[in-house]
Amino acid sequence: MNSFSLHILAAERNFYEGECLSLVVPITDGSYGIMAHHKNMVAAIVPGIMEYTLPEGERVVTCVSQGILVVADNDVKVLVDTVETPEEIDENRAKAAAAQAKEAMLQKQSIQEYKSAQMRIAREMNRLKLKNRNQT
Repeated sequence: MNSFSLHILAAERNFYEGECLSLVVPITDGSYGIMAHHKNMVAAIVPGIMEYTLPEGERVVTCVSQGILVVADNDVKVLVDTVETPEEIDENRAKAAAAQAKEAMLQKQSIQEYKSAQMRIAREMNRLKLKNRNQT
């Protein structure tokens, strides 16, 4: 099966670099799939669940925050603020962070602060979704 080069880079770390068979990433229009020799493109990544399949068949499921996807010449770059596996997510911390973000949305604030709180809620809800999905 054909593969492509995948680079997943978060603000605080280089998460993965290597070959990949397929990638499903959350973008503004929903989940978007990429396979080898995909057309060149750039897209905005939204907080959500990202999955990719390694050449040996292992499927890796992660939670990503906002970022950007760049596909060019069979090379895919996922540049996000954060990326986490289910094992890295502290459920209690995610619940507390979501509650804090909800409270921030209720406060009188600027549109920018409101949007920032919305993004934090989306990130925490997706972290909890991935953590709970992994526990079943």
